[in-house]
Amino acid sequence: MARVYNFSAGPSMLPEEVLKTAAAEMMEYGTSGQSVMEMSHRSKEYQAIFDEAEADLREIMNIPDNYEVLFLQGGASTQFAMIPLNLMTKNGKADYIITGQWANKAYKEAARYGAAREVASSKDKTFSYIPKTTAADFDPEADYVHICMNNTIYGTKYNELPETGNVPLIADISSCILSEPVDVSKFGMLYAGAQKNVAPAGVTIVIIRKDLIGNAMDITPTMLRYDTHSENGSMFNTPPCYTIYIAGLTFKWIKKMGGLEAMKELNEKKAKILYDFLDESKLFKGTVVPEDRSLMNVPFITGNEELDAKFVAEAKKAGFVNLKGHRSVGGMRASIYNAMPIEGVEKLVEFMKKFEEENA
Repeated sequence: MARVYNFSAGPSMLPEEVLKTAAAEMMEYGTSGQSVMEMSHRSKEYQAIFDEAEADLREIMNIPDNYEVLFLQGGASTQFAMIPLNLMTKNGKADYIITGQWANKAYKEAARYGAAREVASSKDKTFSYIPKTTAADFDPEADYVHICMNNTIYGTKYNELPETGNVPLIADISSCILSEPVDVSKFGMLYAGAQKNVAPAGVTIVIIRKDLIGNAMDITPTMLRYDTHSENGSMFNTPPCYTIYIAGLTFKWIKKMGGLEAMKELNEKKAKILYDFLDESKLFKGTVVPEDRSLMNVPFITGNEELDAKFVAEAKKAGFVNLKGHRSVGGMRASIYNAMPIEGVEKLVEFMKKFEEENA
């Protein structure tokens, strides 16, 4: 069996070790006589899987005890509504920094429930940079400030967090979760869809400070209240059991790899290989200002749409798939999440060099 190098932005490739373990346990988990897919979420066997996954995530991310870890459904996009419904409830105001499509969608959704304000945006240059802000830019009466930490489509990343004073900072970390250490205590809440760096699509991880829970608007549906899930251990209803199981296997893989410091070192090496080539290439060029480049998502172009299409097609034939850029940007995008081995990036660069020689 020949596996391709999958550069998809999500759902993306998973560690082979995780897939092999899941395959070996597909018919029977341990001595339970059943697959995890078949287990009752109320069974002691599944509760043990769930508890271990949460404990490993807390260990890996060094999550303080005053934060709840929730495993929810609905994708990160459901959080765009849950956040204002639960947190924009004291002064009815929130500040948003717009660094791409997902940040903008979160902002527009919040505006349905209160006074959402656009503090800064990088739309003027096709979201190719992270706008600089100061503490004075934020409303001290805002209930929270929202950012998208890593912008999957545009390939930008926060390397320095905005100064928000006493206003809780909330971050969508869907495409950079577990790629490097993060100081959870600097945030009121972190959230991430699993399908990029953790597991298949189906579970959304929410890490939220406990004092922010329990203030939902009266109109908030029961399933969209954080206290509904925190009070029921993420099992108010049937959770995405199998996806949480895979997430747990991924957490164990990260621990085995050496934790988030080791992941950061590996991800920086992979990104440097690709960015160094793009900076020297006569045919390809990156689209993001160097100081704001993502470690996870690397967009690039040739400047010629026909040549871009030819590159994507030939790359696919050579075993490098899902390199077509997002429709709003064009060109190409290589998503090099945790599970992408370093040799995958090295071989992609070799292919790009060959393509450049033949087409420059």
